[in-house]
Amino acid sequence: MANVSVYNMEGKEVGTMELSDAVFGVEVKEHLVHQAVVLQLANNRQGTQKAKTRSEVSGGGRKPWRQKGTGHARQGSTRSPQWTGGGVVFAPVPRDYSFKMNKKEKRLALKSVLTSKVQDNKFLVLDELKLAEIKTKEMKKVLDNLKVDKALVVVGDDCENVILSARNIPGVQTASVNSINVFDILKYNTVIATKSSVASIEEVYA
Repeated sequence: MANVSVYNMEGKEVGTMELSDAVFGVEVKEHLVHQAVVLQLANNRQGTQKAKTRSEVSGGGRKPWRQKGTGHARQGSTRSPQWTGGGVVFAPVPRDYSFKMNKKEKRLALKSVLTSKVQDNKFLVLDELKLAEIKTKEMKKVLDNLKVDKALVVVGDDCENVILSARNIPGVQTASVNSINVFDILKYNTVIATKSSVASIEEVYA
């Protein structure tokens, strides 16, 4: 089992904690990590590009002039692609970019990035993280004590003051145990979690 130092909000080491190998000591599967990141980015794409085909443009129901005898080329509709205001020949339509990964693969990808953070000493554990009031200055002070600037802070359900205090700090994001994902863990240099959050992570993802 990996041992990590436990810090208090002043940035002082107050003990150590053993991390479960089932979550924080797995073999890192880089291809699954890559697939999980691509999955999240693809699922966030809206794919809203759209143009109308000749069948979707309004109007043009009647033949503009008779077939023969006018001197014009024959035309069947004013909404044909060659007309101004007509439809597009091969019009783009909204596309669904999303795809799926197996649950086991998703879980292993998450464990892989958590393991890599522990191996790189970028996973910090706090004994507790509680603020008496909503104050960005206090949250910034905690991060400065830990010598961290760009961080993902994993919080529990009763940490609303922490969430609201951290939301205006550039480069800092909060997440609950159930909402952490591979992309966010890789995006931020350091992952900060309380002892209770680590226990929850081990319980949910083991």
